[in-house]
Amino acid sequence: MNFVSSIDGAVTSDGTSGALGTPADRRLFTLLRELSDVVVVGAGTVRSENYGGAKPDAATRDRRLARGQAPVPPIAVVTTSAHIDPRSRLLTDTVVPPIVITGRAAPEDRVQALVAAGADVVTVADDAVPTSALLAALAERNLNRVLCEGGPSLFGQLLRDDAVDELCLTTSPMLVAGGAGRIASSPASSPRPMRRAHVLADDDGTILTRWVRERPGRL
Repeated sequence: MNFVSSIDGAVTSDGTSGALGTPADRRLFTLLRELSDVVVVGAGTVRSENYGGAKPDAATRDRRLARGQAPVPPIAVVTTSAHIDPRSRLLTDTVVPPIVITGRAAPEDRVQALVAAGADVVTVADDAVPTSALLAALAERNLNRVLCEGGPSLFGQLLRDDAVDELCLTTSPMLVAGGAGRIASSPASSPRPMRRAHVLADDDGTILTRWVRERPGRL
C-alpha cells in the first residue's frame, strides 16, 4: 500500500490526494511503481485522480528488465460495475493495456466498451470483487508484487481480508480540516498490528514511514 495524508489525517485536499504530494512523496511514488509488477487501484480513485498508465523512463525500464519484470507495470482497476469511461486517460494515455477486474453484475455494454477500448477485462463470479479473486487474477498474469494506491474503500477491504503486508505512508506537512476521509474505510474495524520498519524526514517537513505486517515467523 502507498498513501499520503495530511498531519490531521486527511487523505485528500481539494478532492484529490495529489494536492497533498511533496517532492519526497513523488520520488517514493515513482520508486514503488518501479519495484512493482502491477499497480492496483479502485475505480473511484481512477475517476477522481484522472489516472493514466504508468510511464517509466528508459533507465527504469532497463532496471525492471534486468530484474525479470515487464518494462512497464500495468494499472489494474477494481470495480463492481465497470463504471469507467473508455475515453479516459486510463485507456487512452497508456503504453500497456489496463486490467479491469469487475463483478458479474456489471452491465455487459460497459464491459464490451472497455474491451473495445483495449482493456484486459476479468469478470469474477461474484457481484463484488473478492480479494481472493483479485489476487488470483493477478497471479494468473504472473503479477505477484502488488502495489495498491487506494482508494480508502479498497484499502479497507484488503485490511479486512488481512491482505496488506506493507504500508508506505507519507505525512504531508499540511493541515486540511474539512470532511476528507481517512486512508482506509470499511463498515467494521479490522485491527492489524504493524511494525515500524523505516522513518525518513525531508527538510520541508515531509515524513515517510514504512510499516510491515506483524506475522508469525516474519523477520
